[in-house]
Amino acid sequence: MSRILVVDDDVTIREGVRDALAREGHEVVTASDGEEALELFAESAFDLVVTDFAMPRKDGLAVLRSLRPKSSVPVLFLTVRGEEREKVRVLDAGADDYIVKPFGLAEFLARVRMLLRRRPAAADTPEVVRFGDLAIDLGARRVERGGVEHRLTPTEYAILNAFLSRPGIVWTHGHLIATVWGAGGATNDALRVQIGSLRRKIEEDPERPRLIQTEPWVGYRFTGGV
Repeated sequence: MSRILVVDDDVTIREGVRDALAREGHEVVTASDGEEALELFAESAFDLVVTDFAMPRKDGLAVLRSLRPKSSVPVLFLTVRGEEREKVRVLDAGADDYIVKPFGLAEFLARVRMLLRRRPAAADTPEVVRFGDLAIDLGARRVERGGVEHRLTPTEYAILNAFLSRPGIVWTHGHLIATVWGAGGATNDALRVQIGSLRRKIEEDPERPRLIQTEPWVGYRFTGGV
């Protein structure tokens, strides 16, 4: 059982999310705004924070910026459809994932499960990682799919290593570029070319990728084919 903090000023959404999580066996604490959320977080520990973006007193972004210097707790944002800037802002500020309103409870619970079982950091990742018939040898910087070996370029390796450090979460274009090249070290077009090259080496069908999925206007998500 996990302890989850749900923050939303809309009572219908707040209670609906609370009840869905409680049915999954989680202990759920709720807050109606950012100020209350931070007070609750200061009083006790949580395994996950689910927060709306726009709220009175302190919005979700302010909550995230207050949490990140002192906690790496996973944070799932509830965002509004079509607000790509909003999604990019929260992800660049340190959010782990987002889901767009209105959302189905099945998808929401799947995102929650993914965040709660998130893998350890890259330093603890095994030398060889497998996804179906794909084997990734991190030490040798090569991949093998279906018996065919492909060597990765340093840039492809850096991108894949970043993905493996936090599988399942969304990487914005800016965050991924800063991680691989340094801030301002490449353009979105350059990143797109490198992603395409990496997909040709690790995807069964690069035209219909399952491992590296595109989040339109935002960035990329490494799913491991799940």
